[in-house]
Amino acid sequence: MHGKQTIILSLIVLFSFTLTLKAHKPAYLLYRGDGEQVTFTELAEAAREVHVVLFGELHNNPISHWLQLELSRELVRSLGQDLVMGAEMFEADDQILLDEYFSGRIMERHFRAEAKLWGNYDTDIRPLVELARENGLPFIATNIPRRYAALVHREGFEGLEGLGQQAKNYIAPLPVPYDPELPAYKAMLEMGLPAAHGGENLPKAQAIKDATMAHFIMENLPGAGVFIHFHGTYHSNHYEGIAWYLDTYSEETVQMLTIATAEAEEIGSLPEDQLGVADFIILVPATMTKTH
Repeated sequence: MHGKQTIILSLIVLFSFTLTLKAHKPAYLLYRGDGEQVTFTELAEAAREVHVVLFGELHNNPISHWLQLELSRELVRSLGQDLVMGAEMFEADDQILLDEYFSGRIMERHFRAEAKLWGNYDTDIRPLVELARENGLPFIATNIPRRYAALVHREGFEGLEGLGQQAKNYIAPLPVPYDPELPAYKAMLEMGLPAAHGGENLPKAQAIKDATMAHFIMENLPGAGVFIHFHGTYHSNHYEGIAWYLDTYSEETVQMLTIATAEAEEIGSLPEDQLGVADFIILVPATMTKTH
């Protein structure tokens, strides 16, 4: 085929694809980090082959939460008991409540009354928790208790040193590694926030969350399975945050897969600023309904 004919054919294919998108209004499209469009099946197959899946969500985006549930269901079907689930949405001192609820020692109403549940628990988080409970899988509370993140926000990492040992059991081991030159943390500083809003401690408060989540993922890795972790996409975009700490804490390379969620006015191709953000990017129309 001559070059001119090839160009014409490519334009026809592109035009047809654009018309299809407009006609069907897909709720999302899925891309690899290099911009190649892929299917959910390809994502699920890739997730089975790693040790850690870092699933970055937009907290108020229903597509993120639905795909988290669908991917977890696929992993339950293929891995059975070799799956561990965990989430930013539970602070480490809530682990005892999760364990007691899962074991049947306490009723769900007691769990709900005492755990620090997010406002969107019923619609977005509970389905994941119940999937784990019904299948006898661990669900790990990975996040630092917010009171200790607030302490870092006020006093830096030094503020954690005065905590008792029981409190330190809920955070990453001290001293916490920290690289202020990581782009995500540097961007926080470059926002020019005044000291009253955290100043140089703002990215440290983010880092202690990332470090603690990575620590509890490492502590609960299945021997021959997958740990799937749910968190805000900023915590693992560009392989920073949790991903950076997983690499830092592990003596060997951790096989991980990162998933990011992004919104765009047009989802027919991956925007340039999303290239390389993660191994897989879920692209959702900016007009998508929010859960809260």
